[in-house]
Parts: sequence; structure tokens; C-alpha cells
Amino acid sequence: MQDYQFRQRDYLLEISRAMTSRLDLPSLLELTLKSAVELLRGQVGLIVLRGRDDVLRVRASYGLPASLVRFFQPLWADLPGPLSRWRMPDLEMRLGMVAAAAGLALSQVVALPLVIEDKLIGAIYIFRTSGGAFSTADRTLLAAFADQAAIAVRNAELYQQVSEERGALSAIIDNSAEGVMILDAAGRVQVFNRALAHMTGSDAEQALGRPAAEVLALRDRQGQAVPLPDLPPRRTSAAEVRTCVEGDVVRRGGPLVTVGVTATPLYDEEGTLRRAILNVVDITRFRQSEELKSTFVSVVSHELKTPVALIKGYAETLRREDANWDRTTMLDSLDVIAEEADHLTHLIDSLLEASRIQAGGLKLEPTDVALPRLAAKVVDGFRTQTSLHTFELDFGPEFPSVWGDPERLREVLSNLVSNAVKYSPSGGTIWVGGRADQTGATLYVADQGIGIPPEEQDRIFDRFHRVESGLHRRTEGTGLGLYLVKAIVEAHGGRVWVESMPGRGSIFMFTLPRK
Repeated sequence: MQDYQFRQRDYLLEISRAMTSRLDLPSLLELTLKSAVELLRGQVGLIVLRGRDDVLRVRASYGLPASLVRFFQPLWADLPGPLSRWRMPDLEMRLGMVAAAAGLALSQVVALPLVIEDKLIGAIYIFRTSGGAFSTADRTLLAAFADQAAIAVRNAELYQQVSEERGALSAIIDNSAEGVMILDAAGRVQVFNRALAHMTGSDAEQALGRPAAEVLALRDRQGQAVPLPDLPPRRTSAAEVRTCVEGDVVRRGGPLVTVGVTATPLYDEEGTLRRAILNVVDITRFRQSEELKSTFVSVVSHELKTPVALIKGYAETLRREDANWDRTTMLDSLDVIAEEADHLTHLIDSLLEASRIQAGGLKLEPTDVALPRLAAKVVDGFRTQTSLHTFELDFGPEFPSVWGDPERLREVLSNLVSNAVKYSPSGGTIWVGGRADQTGATLYVADQGIGIPPEEQDRIFDRFHRVESGLHRRTEGTGLGLYLVKAIVEAHGGRVWVESMPGRGSIFMFTLPRK
């Protein structure tokens, strides 16, 4: 008998060591229950644990088909929470009810709580189908086993909780709209989220373990390298240290991305730098907004300066008291003043129109529009303004009407034809035409001008954007014409695009729905 007890204790010690070394809760529960059943020479076992909703549920079973587990629920249906009220009321009677319901020959049961810090976290049940009743020694042995099992279960639950929280944190970081990069003390990348991979054009897996300066290389506007924030290796004060830099990301292809990088150090209790968190924010739009404001001031001041100077010059000339101007000179001077005043009015109207569009205030007054007739009127107006260009209309027979605002569509065609004239300084033919089908109409304005470089074609419909060329610097314009064209066409439910090659002219096309 004494040898048997020694063997039990050795077995208990071995199993306890195995349990405390496991952190995977399902496998731990399986090992715990199997060991307990074997230890007490039972045939069936169950472990119930209290969930986060405070409800006890079966988490492991042994020697029992899964379909029969539900019949055992009455054994712990009214099991109390506090340890001070622990008891197993009518356990033997309930066993008889369970055995009859499940169709099992269960004769004996022993149950003990799983307790951590005076808190009941579950219970372990061992059943016998034959043999004598569980002895006091069996219960004492199971109690010691249950204590070890409770500690192992709590460790596994804590590990599982930490793993879940780490997974949730990783998901938050990886799905953050901002770029996040976590570095070790040596500045090597440990975490590199998807937003940052998109900004830099780098693969997240390839970034891990590399120096941060290689993965996130920044340049200023002059192309000089911008170093990442340099964090002190030791905590210098109790105040939080945060440093920021801005720069353009050096990436493979794609549009330019400007970012702001904020670095936050993480120090240990001894004040030594352990990690650094870099938050990377795409500030391209803010930079573009600042550039847009600068461009707006530059364009408006330049475009307004010329007509204002002409109006002022001619007006001061006409008011000179020492001159006696003849009627022809006066009329010519007044014509210039009127033309420049009209030019000023057009500039102001364009700026106001752009502001209304930006604020979502573009309104249409649609009706049936005969596009060939509208295009002919626009072209007739330009024929009197140039002698270097010829115009050709190209509309199919019985071209159908479209549903649109005639004044807005006249503005679209006028802007496109005006650009065709401006950017074909050597003259040539300008074609205005269209084709229609059952869904709508496609119109085009084509020229034989200087063309548009491929890298500029996606930006020419932006506000104040003008193609960089020697001709553009000699040509009047605010850079709002194509922006207004795009806004008006899209307000009609259509779209606009350009096909062009440098030196071979451009063709602007836009669609309009029939209704």
C-alpha cells in the first residue's frame, strides 16, 4: 500500500511538471483530465471552466462521446461562484439522473474545485463505472492534483489572454491608416505595417531586421537626404521625448509621397532605450494644399497684373491735360480698356466658379441641347480671333440631342477650343466633332499643337496646374480652364480625358449621357 502511494506521488509530481510547462489551454486540459482519471483509476472525466460571461461550460472530456456531454450539465447547474459557498449538493442523486439520461453505467463520482486566489474558476469530475467508492485518500490526492491543475490553467489562460491582446494590437497596428514602424535599440525594424508598406513601396517582410534609414529613406525638396529622428540612448529627463521630421519618400515608381515622421522612445526602468515607435503620416495633400495656395497667389497676381496695368496706363494717358487726343485714338484706347476689363471679369468669374465647385455649389439648368449647333457657334467665335488656324466640324448625320445645361457645355467647348488655339502657336487645323450611340455622346477637340508629356496628363485637370514648357510661360492662363471642364462634365454624369504625344498634338474627349 505504501509503495502504491509513493508511485502515486511520483506520478503526481511528473504530471504536475508536465502541466506547468504547457501554455496551450486545450492540450493542457486534455493532459490534466487524462492524468486525473488514470491517477484515481476512473473511466470517465470532465473539466468545466468559468468563461468570461461567468458561465460554467465543459472544456475537456475523457472516455465520453461528445454527443453525451450535454447530459452532465445538471451536475454543476447551480454551482456557486464564491469559494466560501463551495458545495456539491445531492451529487450522488444527480449522478443517477445523469447516468440514466445518458444511458451510461456510472456508479461513483468525485468532484473538486479548481481555485486560484480564493476564486472558483471551475471544477474537475472523475467517474467510475465499477469498483468501490472514492476513498478519503483519493479525494486528498485529487485535491493536491486540482491545486496544481488550477495554477496551470490560470497560467494558460493568462498566456492565451496576452496572445489575444497581442494579436489585437498587431491587427490594430497593421490596419492603421497611419504608417507605424517599431524599432529595436539598434534602429532595426521589428514591426512594419501595411500603410507604411504602401507609402514606401516596400515589402513588409523584407523590411524586418533592416536599418530604419534604409527602409524609410527621406529627401528634402533639393534632393538632400533627411535623417530620421535621432533618439537619446538614455532617458534625459522625466518629460516625454518626441521628435519630428518631414521629407519626401524615396520609392520605386508611383507618385511622390511626402510624410511626417514622429518618433517616440520607449525606455526601461533603468532609463535605457529599448524600442522606438515611428508614426509616419502621409502629408502629401497638406503639402499640395500649401503649394496650391502659393500657386494661387502667384497665378492671380500675375494674371491680374497685366490687365490692371493696361487699364491704368491707358486711363492715365487719356486724362493727361497737356494732350489733345483725336477721336480715333480715344476710341482705340477705350477699346483696350474695355477688353482688359472684360478679361478681368473673366478671370474673376473663373476664380468664383472654381470656389463654387470646390464648395459643391455647381448648379445645372438642363434641357435638350443640339451639340452640333452649339459647337458651330463656339467655333465661329474663334474664327475671328485667329488667322493661323482653320476649324473643321465633324458630327455624324442626325446627331441626337443630349440632356444638359447649354451655357455650361458652351463653357466646356470654349475652354477646350481656346486651349487648342493657345497650344498650337504655329497654327494648323482644329477639329471639333462627336459620335453618338444609344447611351450617349462622345465629343472631341483635337489640335496639331505641342502636345502634353505623359507624366503631365493625369494632372492637367487639377486646379491651377499648367504644363511645364517654354510656351506655357508665354501663354496667359490661370490653370482653371480644364479644372472647370472636368467639373462641368462630371456634373452632367460624364467623364473627360486626353490623348496626346509631345510634338504631335492633343485630343480632348468627353462623354455626355443621352438622359
